[in-house]
Amino acid sequence: MLQVGDTYSEKFSYTQEQVQAFAELSGDKNPLHLDAEYAATTMFKKPIIHGILGASIMSKILGMHFPGEGTVYLRQEIDFKRPMYVEVQYEAQLKVIEINSDKHTAVVETKIVDKETGKVNVLGNAHVMHKDKI
Repeated sequence: MLQVGDTYSEKFSYTQEQVQAFAELSGDKNPLHLDAEYAATTMFKKPIIHGILGASIMSKILGMHFPGEGTVYLRQEIDFKRPMYVEVQYEAQLKVIEINSDKHTAVVETKIVDKETGKVNVLGNAHVMHKDKI
């Protein structure tokens, strides 16, 4: 059973091929994500990962590992603090901050941190339900 204070972390990165596949799947083909020449003219200087693709690691973690299979993702509050780039090592960090055992729900702080700089790229709270683990 999850308890307030429980944590989980996972290291990850994305490739340009994954960004391209996400662009195809989502239909978001903004050149900021796909075209190095275009991105060079922006404040980012190189292509950035779609914010939602970067944050999608949380769906994998919540649904497969923490709390795991059977989790229902109810809501996500999210702030994109800094851009994310391909081939950069990030760490998803999750921490249970609230439990409602009567409703089998939890609020989980969700954070993505650049492993090299330690800076937070994405910050938010996930609201989840799991009848067996909460």
